[in-house]
Amino acid sequence: MMYNYRMPGINIRVNTYSEYEAEEKPVSFTVGGKTLNIEEILDRWQGEAEEYYKLRADDDCTYIIKYDKGLDEWELTMMEKG
Repeated sequence: MMYNYRMPGINIRVNTYSEYEAEEKPVSFTVGGKTLNIEEILDRWQGEAEEYYKLRADDDCTYIIKYDKGLDEWELTMMEKG
């Protein structure tokens, strides 16, 4: 059974890694005191002032996280448990 949770943005802390290019990508994030490692980035897209990442974490859940460039803040916007 799959559960899909859409939620108002929940602020999270994200650790990023920059490869050879200037662009950083998330490698882990902390929500509710628990740190989750990102196993795979499934998709990525950009809005006018934000970047979105759909990813699978090491708890086998799928998440969408958003980076607001203007506020320099990360939010958890969706969690899917399958």
